[in-house]
Amino acid sequence: MPEGDTVWQAARRLHEALAGEVLIRSDFRVPKYATVDLTGRRVLSTVPRGKHLLTRFEGGLTLHTHLRMEGAWKVYDAGERWRGGPGHQIRVILGTDHRTAVGYRLQVLELLRSTEEEQVVGHLGPDLLGPGWDPELALANLRTDPARPLGEALLDQRNLAGIGNIYKSELCFLLGATPWLPVGALPADRAAKLPGLAHRLLEANRDRPVRRTTGLRHQDLFVYGRAPRPCLHCQTPIRVADQGDGSQDRPTYWCPTCQTGPAPAPGAPQRWRERHRRTPT
Repeated sequence: MPEGDTVWQAARRLHEALAGEVLIRSDFRVPKYATVDLTGRRVLSTVPRGKHLLTRFEGGLTLHTHLRMEGAWKVYDAGERWRGGPGHQIRVILGTDHRTAVGYRLQVLELLRSTEEEQVVGHLGPDLLGPGWDPELALANLRTDPARPLGEALLDQRNLAGIGNIYKSELCFLLGATPWLPVGALPADRAAKLPGLAHRLLEANRDRPVRRTTGLRHQDLFVYGRAPRPCLHCQTPIRVADQGDGSQDRPTYWCPTCQTGPAPAPGAPQRWRERHRRTPT
């Protein structure tokens, strides 16, 4: 699942390519909107809300999309060859005189009135890259279920919007806590730092082509994707296990020495069901 900085970059590309332009091509390749034609409408803006994208058109319409695990928006110049995947994976095409935006493998795609946007994003907590970022509210949201594992709470977009599996693992490492530590067991001083730390990480990476959390040369991430290589701090092999309700693959990385708290035993099954409901996106 994409991180908030990835979605922010996608929104910027779409906005720069389409905003202020009139559509000369509109092609929805999903049954529900097969007859919809936005040709002739001017694109007003594309904005991110957490991991959601809202593309607004004149006439009070908004296209709501979500990349989920495999979705992507690609922008091409006129005459440029499309390279985002085979044609059957295209869900929507929006074209102007100069640029064409193509949505591939979009699992969430819906057209709604702009006045109804809150129906699809109103459940989100404070947006880490949004103008209304509120660290106090984000922390209060995280603390509403003190028994919930920290990693699951961070992924729940109702608490704070924009954290994906990579930032979940990296934040837990920087906080010195395993992703299975109950939120309420996180020491108060570290809990107080959490929202600001998350905000700084996403802000620092929103304009970067390669995500980095370490500040070290040739080492972009502390733990994510690094099992079983040695920890950059203590040389203990990084471990990996699935965390979640089993509905999606969410490999979680941690250092068993630098991070304290519960964790799956070595050799434990890579999937199990937790008592918490599915994490909203």
